[in-house]
Amino acid sequence: MSYDSLESLAAACASCQACPLGKTRTNLVFGVGSPTADLMFVGEAPGQQEDEQGIPFVGAAGQLLDRYLYAVGIPRESVYIANILKCRPPRNRDPLPEEEDACIGHLREQIKLIRPKMIVCLGRISAMRLIKPDYRITREHGTFVKKGAFLMTAVYHPSALLRDPSKKEAMLIDMENIKTQLDILTSEKGS
Repeated sequence: MSYDSLESLAAACASCQACPLGKTRTNLVFGVGSPTADLMFVGEAPGQQEDEQGIPFVGAAGQLLDRYLYAVGIPRESVYIANILKCRPPRNRDPLPEEEDACIGHLREQIKLIRPKMIVCLGRISAMRLIKPDYRITREHGTFVKKGAFLMTAVYHPSALLRDPSKKEAMLIDMENIKTQLDILTSEKGS
């Protein structure tokens, strides 16, 4: 099914019962940010705070992502942030393949409506679903690939950085490269 606006897609997601998570969520966590963003971040699934507030990346991991965006000069309000799943898995476990399958169409529709120039996968699960099934985040993070109309890359999930601060410097380098590539893409768009 095709949608003409993010609002109509969000309404469809709100009534979705394609997997059991629709019955257990507190709130739908659809996405947040600029509907015309050139840069879109995609994580795997909402956590507890996101489920409570209905907004992706508002907990500690989201605050860390905000700090990286600020450090490289990308305003959060200029990007769009979403997850593959729109509902929280119990105990923040990894999404099951059938849950991803039930929800991936919603994400594809979000991408079609937003039409970003670049998609950044936050973590291995998102990268394995959107870039390639055997994506190795520790080896391939920060590597850019062209898939269809999109320049894509993956970075460490901010929650992984909270558990392993030794990866924070690599994340900063990746984010600086994302900013550089984004500047190139947006200057091409303007010409």
